[in-house]
Amino acid sequence: WRGPIWMPVNMLILRALFQYYLYYGNSFTIECPTGSGKQMNLYEVAEEIGRRLTNIFLKDEQGKRPVHGTSQKFQEDPHWRDYPLFYEYFHGDTGVGVGASHQTGWSGAIARIMHLFASFEAQEILDQSKEKSVSQTRQPVRKR
Repeated sequence: WRGPIWMPVNMLILRALFQYYLYYGNSFTIECPTGSGKQMNLYEVAEEIGRRLTNIFLKDEQGKRPVHGTSQKFQEDPHWRDYPLFYEYFHGDTGVGVGASHQTGWSGAIARIMHLFASFEAQEILDQSKEKSVSQTRQPVRKR
């Protein structure tokens, strides 16, 4: 897929991967990236997608943010370079912001993605999910 990157669609994909990971756990793996020969569980796939999305906004080895592309003002000007814009969508190959540059509602969701992967580990999510499902099945059924 080399089309545009839409943050809300990626959020839906991440949510689905988490849900499937909670069901399948570590036993279900897929090759990621395709053709790499590397097997990942669905949490690891979600983490990889999250890393790629995050890298759109982070500075690379040259100190440039992919979101700003070749815009010298946003890459180098001390008044602008530390303030990434939240575009409507992003170029699929380069990560350059495309469309409206004030889409903090959905492209700002990158903050939630970063927080999620910084706050939890895969096994922790599985353990919490199992504990919750066990506690729910232990509750007595109330008669009406």
